[in-house]
Amino acid sequence: MPEPEAPLVEPESDPPAEEPIPEVLPVAEPVAATPTTALTLEAARVEDATGDDKLWALLSYIITPIVPIVVLLMEEKKTRPFIKAHAYQSLVAGVAAVVVLMLLGLIPIIGCLTPFLAFAFWVLMIYWGVQAYGGKTVRIPVVTDFVKKQGWA
Repeated sequence: MPEPEAPLVEPESDPPAEEPIPEVLPVAEPVAATPTTALTLEAARVEDATGDDKLWALLSYIITPIVPIVVLLMEEKKTRPFIKAHAYQSLVAGVAAVVVLMLLGLIPIIGCLTPFLAFAFWVLMIYWGVQAYGGKTVRIPVVTDFVKKQGWA
């Protein structure tokens, strides 16, 4: 009959001595809160923006003024600050462009150039839409100030 094997017992040894950790990093000093470190309202809107918000902002610029009107009629979309700001901006910019292009179309010599101006404006709106899709706040020179003064954004 084979003999049962005895369990292996490791010999006791002294635990390794702990070495002191050298101080390599300097002690950090507290940073005072300054206005530059405070989170701005625009930055808070951008941080809260989801992929869906960014897509609606992009579509608002590209297919203006139809999509911004639809967005502002949708209850769950118009309560989102990022979508709301971009929808109002793109709506005002689109309506202003249509009015300006119609007035320029009445001038005989400049009226021939309105299709090219309309295309250039549409390319600019695509650029702003891509910026909004990237999560950035878009600053349109006159339109942004107007929208903020109205309290829409």
